[in-house]
Amino acid sequence: MTTQPTKSFGRQIVLWLTATLMMGVAASAAAHKYFFAITDINHNHSANSFEIIHQLTAHDIENTIAEQRNIHFSPELPEYEAFIQEYVENHFHLLMNDAQIKTNWVGLEIVRDKIVIYQEASANQFFAPLVVKNQLLVDTYPKQINTVNFISGKAKFSLTFNNSQRIATINNNN
Repeated sequence: MTTQPTKSFGRQIVLWLTATLMMGVAASAAAHKYFFAITDINHNHSANSFEIIHQLTAHDIENTIAEQRNIHFSPELPEYEAFIQEYVENHFHLLMNDAQIKTNWVGLEIVRDKIVIYQEASANQFFAPLVVKNQLLVDTYPKQINTVNFISGKAKFSLTFNNSQRIATINNNN
């Protein structure tokens, strides 16, 4: 005599699979212990410009904007790019001779779980020290670490920013 599985047994399997899946999702969310962003600034001598590329964890910037604006924030929102642009322009600055350098928004793309943001700025008079202010995500995530890599010809610098270190200076010695 063979026994047929009952509907309650099938329901138990579905409940067990759902619970297992939910524990996996919770573990995945809890595993996000590191908060970081990388910015590359390339001084393009021939174009007299700074080419700026930011790489941020998508859900970190999305959560930050959602929290600040008290909205559900996702790529489906028509203002998605405009809100990210506003956030980046308010939290990342370059200064020379005590004057802020105007950055031009080129655009963004979503690559898997990160957002890659492109900006450029004029670098016609790049002789003075360059001051970098990087406050990206540090107010939302106190353990946020931001790295800025700067290249100008043969000169290469890396700067680290966090909740207590938000401003650094690059001296142009080449």
